[in-house]
Amino acid sequence: MAELRLEQISKIFGTQRVVRELSLTIPEGAFTALLGPSGCGKTTTLRILAGLEHLSSGRLLLGERLLADERVHLPPETRDMGMVFQSYALWPHMAVAENVGYPLKLRNVNGAARQKQVMAALEVVELGAYADRSPQALSGGQRQRVALARCLVSEPQVVLLDEPLANLDRHLRATMEQTFRDFHRRTGATFVYVTHDQAEAMALASHIAVMHDGELMQWGAPQTLYQQPQNAWVAGFIGKGAILSLAVRNETPHLDCPRLHAGLVADNAQPRQQVLVRPEHVQVGADGVPATVESCIYQGERYLLALRLADGQRLSAFHHSPLREQQSTCVRLLQGWCLEAA
Repeated sequence: MAELRLEQISKIFGTQRVVRELSLTIPEGAFTALLGPSGCGKTTTLRILAGLEHLSSGRLLLGERLLADERVHLPPETRDMGMVFQSYALWPHMAVAENVGYPLKLRNVNGAARQKQVMAALEVVELGAYADRSPQALSGGQRQRVALARCLVSEPQVVLLDEPLANLDRHLRATMEQTFRDFHRRTGATFVYVTHDQAEAMALASHIAVMHDGELMQWGAPQTLYQQPQNAWVAGFIGKGAILSLAVRNETPHLDCPRLHAGLVADNAQPRQQVLVRPEHVQVGADGVPATVESCIYQGERYLLALRLADGQRLSAFHHSPLREQQSTCVRLLQGWCLEAA
């Protein structure tokens, strides 16, 4: 196994630059998510890794092995990567075992050896009893597990997953998330997982690359992206929260309660800074800065409040009990994070 290195890779379709000089080093054995809105370039990046798209510029390496640059392009079957598609891409005329064994057939692995590897892969995804069934006879979640087994059977160094849960309902998605965790732990392979769902990325990935308009906006652990976003775009995309304009001096990105309140009530003529405040860092009570409740949404174990401050700025807060719309209250900001310009 080896790390996967993307060095200044770009992809241009006609006059449109879909991926813009993207540099990223994906650690060996990591579970990495490429996260971003539709059209941000994440699926194109995955297809470049797989060898399904040619680079316009840059280099792609697996360890010290060059996979692609402006002159070299190794075909997909030589890259030691497996891919799981959103649509499953199963052959309808083949039984489950035949679908799973197809990569081995291409490598001329036949007979008892192929049968043994196929059954081992199906047992990993708990579908050994379904080997002789048709894909059409399976549920969406079972088809996804067949696609995983087909990927597993060739023991790739890198597993590429293109929004594999997009076609499943919420219950199946939760079940399959656990299947992916188990699959990653058992194989030890490097996973690169494309999704537009931040909750999915946060739940699964050890590393997340946030993309926007073909560019890498931030790279890091899920906790870092949530707690320390580098700019206003990432702050608005990851998690819930309000971006407030406060009169604060940015000696350090992290702001505590006294500095937040001093900045919030300061004269508007002072230089201002964009500050991210998450709902869990807003305390609703009898003292603090005046605010008006604009909405109150029940979320089971808590309520999500939309609040408007006296200067018109809006923020959200979690609260243990419901408040009426247009009710006056007070808030205290417990901590916040200063943001760079997007």
